[in-house]
Order: sequence, then structure tokens, then C-alpha cells
Amino acid sequence: MELVKTGAIVLDCAEPEELAYFYKELLGAKECPDGTSSRTDIEAPSGLRIGFRRDLKATPPSWPRPEDSLQAHLDFFVDAEDLDAVERRIVALGGLPVEASGRSGGPTAARQYADPAGHSFTVRSSMRQGPKTD
Repeated sequence: MELVKTGAIVLDCAEPEELAYFYKELLGAKECPDGTSSRTDIEAPSGLRIGFRRDLKATPPSWPRPEDSLQAHLDFFVDAEDLDAVERRIVALGGLPVEASGRSGGPTAARQYADPAGHSFTVRSSMRQGPKTD
């Protein structure tokens, strides 16, 4: 029996409307009508749903500093030839590239970013094939 129908990733942030806009524009998503004054949700064409919950005391994760945990991390997959265009789009929307040592290009090229509220995410040209090594 299927009890859980779907799920959503929820990010805490001080300004949910602003962060929802960033991801809505990046993913070509639409805003979900069942939001509240303290939460805004979007749904991407792929069905991925992300919620943004107002937390006035929210502080950005400190990743990639090794002494702190990652907390949460989003991965988005794109065609390898689109990595540069996606990076330009992210920066235009207010995201920032994040330097992380030990990463390299190749068939599983990945680029790390921080959204305008400081949450980390990665844009990859393909899904990781194997266990985490970093």
C-alpha cells in the first residue's frame, strides 16, 4: 500500500519569497498555490518540489569548510555542453560559485555553488557513479 505519495526538500531561510524566485527561475519551475506566509513552495517541470520556510534566525551553512557539516545539498543534472550557460544563469540570478578542493572535470564534471541565502548546491553533467570520495 502506497501511503507516502511524494515529498519535498525544504530549505530554511530568512526570505523565502526571494529564495523561491532564484530556484523558480533557475529550474523553470512554477510556484505552488498551497504556500503560507511562512513558506513558499515551487515545483519544477521534472516534479521536483522545493519548499522555502521562513526562519528569521537562519544562518547560511558554512560548507565547504571541512570542520562543519554539509547539512543539506541539492544536485541538479544538465547536459555537459550546458555547464557554462547554467553557470552564467546562476550568477545572473545571484548565486555564487564555490571553490572546493579535490574536484576535477571529466565525464562527471561538477560545479559547486551557493544560492543567495548560502545553501550549497551542485550542477553536474552526469550522475555520480560510485561512493562519495571527498
